[in-house]
Amino acid sequence: MRNLLNFLMRYSTWFVFAFYVLVSLVLLFSFNTYQGAVYLTSANAVTSAINESTSDVTGYFNLRTVNEQLQARNAALESRILNLNNEIKHLQTLIDDTVRYAGLPPRFDFETAYVINNSTRHPRNYFTINRGRLDGIEPGMGVVDQNGVVGIVNVCGKHTARVVSVLTKDQHFSVKIKGTAFVGSLTWKENDPQTAWVEEIPRHSRYRVGDTIVTSGFSTTFPEGIPVGTIMSQVRSNDNNFFTLKIRLGSDFAHLGTVRVLKDELKTELDSLRTFDRKDD
Repeated sequence: MRNLLNFLMRYSTWFVFAFYVLVSLVLLFSFNTYQGAVYLTSANAVTSAINESTSDVTGYFNLRTVNEQLQARNAALESRILNLNNEIKHLQTLIDDTVRYAGLPPRFDFETAYVINNSTRHPRNYFTINRGRLDGIEPGMGVVDQNGVVGIVNVCGKHTARVVSVLTKDQHFSVKIKGTAFVGSLTWKENDPQTAWVEEIPRHSRYRVGDTIVTSGFSTTFPEGIPVGTIMSQVRSNDNNFFTLKIRLGSDFAHLGTVRVLKDELKTELDSLRTFDRKDD
């Protein structure tokens, strides 16, 4: 207490000076129109700058929430598109006018997940997502991000799952040139994480550099039409009946963040039909 009193007595002159300055400013800005206007303008400018900085900081911390909402919305829209395409194909197969179409139940759905571990530098690359069996994830499900195909689930835990990346040697995906029936096999050759190859494209097929490569729909892993990449050039093939295309992958595998696991309600049924003859053998 004594130290506080000593401090106040030592600097009492300054405190009195500061008090008079404060009173003078109040009188100046309160009873003079011009000075008051200048004060209000300056105060508003300072307040606006502070509010803008505060908004930037809070907005940055809200980016995760905004991203989750956008990803959920994208997943819902993609699921709707896939189901509408499925219904359109069904309608196209109805030849008899007496058959009444009552609609199909939704076939496709997405589960949003986050990549928590990833690799791109090995011959066989994998990444881990924060969804597992308790979230309905099963081996064999396809995984995509906002730019296209990224892998296939191969191992599931209760809360996490491991995904075989497109960047995996000897892992093949059935793809085709968009807008055509020319189907090939997508493969990666363990060098550049941004490029891959589409093999076994028929020699008579037509394409242009920049055309899009999409999934063919010839498996239960991915429906038809999901983007994979774009054509960069043609590569010489050992088979005269086919050629190979070099493509640039659409997804940035070095920076995978939010992905979506594709759920096909008919997968189990279709897989059982494909293995029916094998069981009889």
